[in-house]
Amino acid sequence: MRNILLVEDDIALAKNLSGFLTGEGFSITHARGMTDGLELFGKGRFDCVLLDISLEDGNGLTVCAKIKEQSDVPVIFLTASADETCTVMGFEVGADDYIGKPFRPRELVARIKNALRKHGSQQQLLKCGNVVIDISRGLVTKDNNEIFLSALEYRLLMMFFSNKGILLSRDRLMDELWTFSGEFVGDSTLNVYIKRLRDKIEDDPANPRILKTVRGLGYKAVDE
Repeated sequence: MRNILLVEDDIALAKNLSGFLTGEGFSITHARGMTDGLELFGKGRFDCVLLDISLEDGNGLTVCAKIKEQSDVPVIFLTASADETCTVMGFEVGADDYIGKPFRPRELVARIKNALRKHGSQQQLLKCGNVVIDISRGLVTKDNNEIFLSALEYRLLMMFFSNKGILLSRDRLMDELWTFSGEFVGDSTLNVYIKRLRDKIEDDPANPRILKTVRGLGYKAVDE
């Protein structure tokens, strides 16, 4: 699963776009502004950044420049501005593509995939503790021994490892599993899958060191 950071202060647009891209097989993390966007980028692992130029607490050009200082992750600007100067400035700070609003969702998906192919940015290995996901082979190992996961368990583990160090709320996890399975996922079902994952990846499932509970909020994968 490819993880995308969406930095967009239009909440309605962000919600609709997140839903569409999730349906296309992407995992979406949304930030409303410059501060949140840079903080999330610093904590997570992202394959691509979708970025509005005009943000409520800053400028997308600044966000792009700071991202490119530390990473070669593709950055695609989404903006209503048709100003040629703004476009040029976006490319000068390292943007990989520039899409004007309104845009066609299918075109956006094609642009994202093209940027990912161009940069070869999809990680082939995701690692947390002594557990490794080999994405190209769909293989999960612990201490170099294969772990057998169901499709939903694998999807859930991919979410955690793709967002290592980032808190994932129970609601977001349930929405993701519901989207993937096509069936309603409630609290009890999520609890079952979290327990199954811990039984398979943790040395001591009763005292997890990889998949941590943040009481009352959700879970996060940590690399101790």
